[in-house]
Amino acid sequence: MKKYQLFVDGDWVDPDGGTWTDTVDPYRGEAWAQIPLGNQNDVTRAVSAARRAMTDGPWSSMSASARGKIMRRLGDLVLANADHLAAVEVRDNGKLLAEVNGQLASLAEVWYYYAGFADKIQGSTIPIEKSDSVAFTYREPIGVVAALTAWNSPLWFAAVKCAPALAAGCTVIVKPSEFASASTLEFAELTRQAGFPAGVFNVVTGLGPDVGSALVEHPDVAKITFTGSDTTGAQVYESAARTMKRVSLELGGKSPNIVFEDADLDKAATGVVSGIFGASGQMCSAGSRLLVHSSIKDAFTEKLVEIARSIRLGDPNDPLTNVGPIATPPQYRKVLDYIDIANAEGARCLLGGKPASGSDLTGGQFIEPTIYTDVTNDMRIAQEEVFGPILSIIEFEDEKHAIALGNDVAYGLVAGVWTENVGRALRMSKALDVGTVWVNTYRTYSYMVPFGGTKQSGLGREHGIEAVDGYLDTKSIVIATDDGAPSNAFVMR
Repeated sequence: MKKYQLFVDGDWVDPDGGTWTDTVDPYRGEAWAQIPLGNQNDVTRAVSAARRAMTDGPWSSMSASARGKIMRRLGDLVLANADHLAAVEVRDNGKLLAEVNGQLASLAEVWYYYAGFADKIQGSTIPIEKSDSVAFTYREPIGVVAALTAWNSPLWFAAVKCAPALAAGCTVIVKPSEFASASTLEFAELTRQAGFPAGVFNVVTGLGPDVGSALVEHPDVAKITFTGSDTTGAQVYESAARTMKRVSLELGGKSPNIVFEDADLDKAATGVVSGIFGASGQMCSAGSRLLVHSSIKDAFTEKLVEIARSIRLGDPNDPLTNVGPIATPPQYRKVLDYIDIANAEGARCLLGGKPASGSDLTGGQFIEPTIYTDVTNDMRIAQEEVFGPILSIIEFEDEKHAIALGNDVAYGLVAGVWTENVGRALRMSKALDVGTVWVNTYRTYSYMVPFGGTKQSGLGREHGIEAVDGYLDTKSIVIATDDGAPSNAFVMR
C-alpha cells in the first residue's frame, strides 16, 4: 500500500499531525493507498511558501516567457506520464479508463494553451481627457490562489484552475477531495520535474473542515476557486467574504436535455444516454432531466430504454465497460436514497432503480442505469442534483413550455437542445438561463470555451481567455507631463 506525503515548498513532507487515511478503490472496494491528513499548520506552511515564491522568490522575478516555458514542459510531462496518471485516477475514483485517457490528452493541451498566454498579458494606454497627463494600466497577479477540487475529475479540475493562475503569475495550493487525492499528488511530482520553483505549486490533502476551511480563512490567500456541491460552495462564499477574497465557484446542476419533434431522434437518444449515464451520472453537467415533446415522448422513451438496457457495467479498466461504480460510499447511499424518493413521489420506474448485481460487480458500488417517467418538474427528483445514473423524463408541448420547464430549477449550468430548426436552436439558446447550451450534442467540452453557470450553479468562468482574467488585477497609473503645478492642485490663499 502506497503512503503519500504532502507536497509543500517543492518537497515531500509528512503531515504535521502525523496521520493518514485510506483511499479506497471503488470498483474493488479495497484500500490501496494512504493519503496524509493535513491540518491548519500544514496550510500555514504551504501558504507561506506560496507567498514567498510570489513576492521574493524566482517566480516573481522570472519573465513571463520563462514561466510559459516551464508550463509547456509540464504539458510534455503530462503526455509522457499519461498512462500512469490515468491508472491512478481510475483506481482512486472508478472513472472509466477510456474517459480518463481522453481527458489526459486534453490535459496536456490545457497546459500548452495557458503557457501561450503567459507572455501575452498586457495592459493598455488610455487617451484620457487631461492633456497634461498620460494614463496606462498594468495587469498584475492577484496573489496566492487556493484551488479546492472535486473527486470526479481531480486532474482536470487542477489543470483548469491552476494553469490560468500560473500563467497570470500567481502561485497555487491545491486541496483535492479526500476521496480522490492520489492523482493530484502524483501530478505534483511532475511540476517539480518541469522546473517550477519551490512554493509555486503545493498540494495539501485532508478533510474539508481541517484543510479547506483553513485555506478559505487564511488572510494571505487572495482567491478561492472551488468545484463541488452548491451547499459547500455557499459556505465557501460566505467564509471568503469575511476577508474579501475573490471567489469562483463551479457548482451543481440539474440540466435539461430538450428534444424537439424535428430532431434526429437516433442521434438525440445517444446524446441523452451518454449525457446522463456517462461517468455514472457523476458530473455537474449531467443531463438528468429529459424534456421531450409530447408528440414523440412514447417512441423516444422506448428508444432510450432499449439503448440503456444494453449498457454494460463493470471494471472501469475494461474497454468494453460503459458505466463504472459510484465513486464513494456516501454518494452511493445518496443515489439510493433518491431512488426511494422518486418512488415515493409517484414517478414510474421504467428501468433500473436498484443496486446492480453480478459476479464482476461484487466489490464495487454499482447502481443500474435508471429511467423514470411520469415525472413532474416540482418533484424532488426533478429539482435536486442526484449526481448519479438517474434520468427523469418530463414532456412539454411547445417552445415556450420547454423554456419554462428548463429554467424552473435553482441551477443554471448547461442545457442540451436537439432540433433541426436553426431559428429554434438560436431562440432556445438565448432563452435558457444557463452558462452553456449544446445544440445537437452533449458534453462537448473545450478548454478554449468559457465554462460556468448561473444561479446556484456558481460564479465566474473557467476555460478560455476569461479564466486568466479571474487571476489578474488591473493597476492604473496616471503621470503628469506638465512641468508646472498640477491642474487640480490645492491653492493656498
